[in-house]
Amino acid sequence: DMLSGDYKVRFVAEYWQNKIRYEKLKNFCDKIEAADLMGKPGPQHDVPLYTLRDQQMVMGQYLHMLEIRALIEGIDLHLCIKSNDA
Repeated sequence: DMLSGDYKVRFVAEYWQNKIRYEKLKNFCDKIEAADLMGKPGPQHDVPLYTLRDQQMVMGQYLHMLEIRALIEGIDLHLCIKSNDA
């Protein structure tokens, strides 16, 4: 769908691709934070948690902007749009 000729299909695909990545990053950060709070070893990570949380915040802001734009443009992000050129 990311290569579709229909920008709405690309838009929805981009939204969900970013939403999935955001959720995975959030879950990863939550696991690190929970382990730290319990004094237990958490998931291995090379980047400081604050950097990961900053990335998560920016990704969340981008998702918010996509959601606002979808409302303005009348794009249903929860519908699976099938392109005709697939």
